[in-house]
Amino acid sequence: MEEVKTSSSIRVCGLQFAYEGQPPLFAEFNLDISPGSRCLLVGANGSGKTTLLKILAGKHMVGGRDVVQVLNSSAFHDTKLVCSGDLAYLGGSWSKTVGSAGEIPLQGDFSAEHMIFGVEGIDPARREKLIELLDIDLEWRMHKVSDGQRRRVQICMGLLHPFQVLLLDEVTVDLDVVARMDLLEFFKEECDQRGATIVYATHIFDGLETWATDLAYIQDGELKRTEKLSMLDELKSSANLLSVVESWLRSENKSDKKKPMNPPAPIQKTSPFDTSPFRSSRHMAYYR
Repeated sequence: MEEVKTSSSIRVCGLQFAYEGQPPLFAEFNLDISPGSRCLLVGANGSGKTTLLKILAGKHMVGGRDVVQVLNSSAFHDTKLVCSGDLAYLGGSWSKTVGSAGEIPLQGDFSAEHMIFGVEGIDPARREKLIELLDIDLEWRMHKVSDGQRRRVQICMGLLHPFQVLLLDEVTVDLDVVARMDLLEFFKEECDQRGATIVYATHIFDGLETWATDLAYIQDGELKRTEKLSMLDELKSSANLLSVVESWLRSENKSDKKKPMNPPAPIQKTSPFDTSPFRSSRHMAYYR
């Protein structure tokens, strides 16, 4: 009988990554996320969550084409993933890519309408739904609005295309409670109705016990746990997800304090070419 292979929206096999001049952040890192999942990415500051999301988004080249696969394509090499809107990443930078002009910050003197309606090939019904969902005033001037209002415009623009994989890096931190809960409900509908997959890195766990389907816990670049939230034993005996994650992080801090201090690494002389304006930003990391 022929074996049936389970498809994955995201598959990471043997990932190795380090920023230049730093010890490896990921070494033989593996991760598998199935379609339709809403996966919480948790861990302490500096554990590698943001770097992992950027790698999944194709912002860093790592190893061969098979190391990081999103929708059965190489996250870095297959640019059609991002161009088609199938892979979307929402992180901390508030910017919009405009033709040859490159990245334009969302805090420039633009109206919200100019920014949102400047994205081509969009379903008008989806656009109107997002504008209403995020309570956006199209007359907002982006250089005059609050961080929360600017964030709403950024999120709206990032969701205009119907994604298949969405990577979220603390994007709800500037939103009020109502806007955050409405947005999470929208994400749930996207997964339930279209089979989309979401990976969400956050430190805000209110209401996520029933929202998330999976959890991945990273400690110092190592995947410590990955499992279905419904199978998480600690959650069955805890008040909420926050208390569970808090206990993990507190244990992690205690373990770190017991580790012997390593002497500082000797400072190496840098090449005069390191300051060259022609040096690619992609060389900020090395890959194996």
